[in-house]
Amino acid sequence: MSRKIVISADGPVRIITINRPAVRNALDNEAALALRDAFADFEEDETSKVAILTGAAGTFCAGADLKEMASEGAVYEPWAGPNGPNGRSLSKPVIAAVSGHACAGGLGVALRCDIRIADASAVFGVFSRRFGVPMSDGTTVRLPRVVGMGFAQDMLITGRAVQAEEALRIGLITRLIQNGAVLDAAITLGKQIAAVPQTAMNSDRHSAYAQAGLSLTEAFTEEIALAESAKAADAQSGAARFAAGVGRHGGREIK
Repeated sequence: MSRKIVISADGPVRIITINRPAVRNALDNEAALALRDAFADFEEDETSKVAILTGAAGTFCAGADLKEMASEGAVYEPWAGPNGPNGRSLSKPVIAAVSGHACAGGLGVALRCDIRIADASAVFGVFSRRFGVPMSDGTTVRLPRVVGMGFAQDMLITGRAVQAEEALRIGLITRLIQNGAVLDAAITLGKQIAAVPQTAMNSDRHSAYAQAGLSLTEAFTEEIALAESAKAADAQSGAARFAAGVGRHGGREIK
């Protein structure tokens, strides 16, 4: 694995760190491919239940490396394409732990995660708007699905900066953490997620994604099919644990 993408683990939580702090963790082609491979390795590793994506030295990701992109002969494949870091759907959850800039392609990389948490230093935006570089990393697809068409078009058309508090208000992030603590918070959250029965959780996660574009009836049918598989794997043993008193009165929720 390239040292531009650093992999570590804390129990069942895989931590993927973009490690190019000199360029605010912008992804050149080598780093983009290494990030793709890091997600693929996480997908195949049965001991890793949750991944965290973060950036080194207080910055998440400034997008594509524009200096490399501007160099003669440089070709950037679409990041949301089959060979890009944002193209492959995963069967397990990924948390983005954001500090500093998550802009242009960095926003796209954050959006490919299931949950985004950030500290007060976080700034989101389609900053490539000012350079005439279009998005090909999934942002124009995922952003409206996360924050709604109105906020998405505002961000896509203007390229303005969205600070952490506004990001929380519009649903771009779901938790605002104190500065310096976002990675620790993400690891804690990841371990809590890894501790629940995985089949049912991932079934519900998949159903939520699959319903997009389906009619209500089709979406219900897909949910039922996924639920039946999950019930066969976990539900009976889970019900037995509940009957024995585990998890009653609200149990231990994921906070």
